[in-house]
This record gives sequence, structure tokens and C-alpha cells, in this order.
Amino acid sequence: MSRIRITGGAWRSRLIQVMDAQGLRPTPDRVRETLFNWLGQDLSGWRCLDLFAGSGILGLECASRGAAEVVLVEKHPKTMAQLRENAAPFACDRLRLERADALEFAAAAHRRDRPFDLILLDPPYRQGLLERIAPLLPALAGPGTRIYAEAEHRIETLGDWRVAKQGQAGQVFYHLLERE
Repeated sequence: MSRIRITGGAWRSRLIQVMDAQGLRPTPDRVRETLFNWLGQDLSGWRCLDLFAGSGILGLECASRGAAEVVLVEKHPKTMAQLRENAAPFACDRLRLERADALEFAAAAHRRDRPFDLILLDPPYRQGLLERIAPLLPALAGPGTRIYAEAEHRIETLGDWRVAKQGQAGQVFYHLLERE
């Protein structure tokens, strides 16, 4: 078990637990700081979706910065249990945890009322999940929706979205995508 800190907002410097699980790679502090410099530090009123939540650090960072609603989707029971434990001390009604497969959750998006402003994608590597989720993104998105994606390789597009900003930290390639 290790710990990672929230880098900004109301919960800045609070630590959360990260379990040792295959494929679980919490986004490093420096990468999260870069992401929120790109997006702006104040996410007041935003609806955010952390589709492969894992540790939940990306979604917690959004809530810490004032997002109106953050949905964290995780399918693995043990990882979800740790995520629930991490979210509990914040007692925040803006966090909604969903134990579901990300692809199934996205496929059911036509039943949702409002689109998300930010979709966070940090799926397990080498399973083709970004490519498989791409056709499902329009049902989750509105006209100005941005997508943040991490991958084991550089990407240029994801469905209708093109890379606006990108970086690399070690073996992780990270991207902010905007709709064409």
C-alpha cells in the first residue's frame, strides 16, 4: 500500500491510499499539476467523469477544485472498496462512485440527462481500451467537452477529439483533447 497526495484545491495535500494492484498506476503529481494548469484550477459547475477511476486521484482532484459532480467508475471490487474508503473522509455529495465496467457504463450513456464537461481516461495499458471507448464518447459529451487521456504511447486523435496539449512523464504519455 502506498499513498498519494491531492495537489490542489480545497483538499490540497490530503493523502489517499493506493493499493498494490496489477495495472493500477496513479497519475503522478507533476502530471496532475500540468493537467490542472491546462484546464484552470477552478472547475466550479463542471460535471466530470473519471471512467477508469482506479485510485480515484483524478476525480478527487476535480472535486477538490470545485466540480459540481464527479462520477468515478471502477469495475474491480477490491479497487472500488479502496476507492470508497478514500472518498469517505471527504463526505462530499458531489462524488458519485459507480462499480461498473467503463465500456458498459459509457454504452448506457444515452440514459443520462446532461453531458460531462471533462472526461478522464486512464485505462489499463495494452488492452486497446482507448480505441474501444472512442465510439462511445459522443454520448457522454457536450459541445465543449474536453478529454484527458493517458496512454503507453502518443495519440493524436480519439474519435472526434484532437490533441490540443500533450506531455510525457517517464513511460506515460498524457493528452488533453478537444473536439474538432
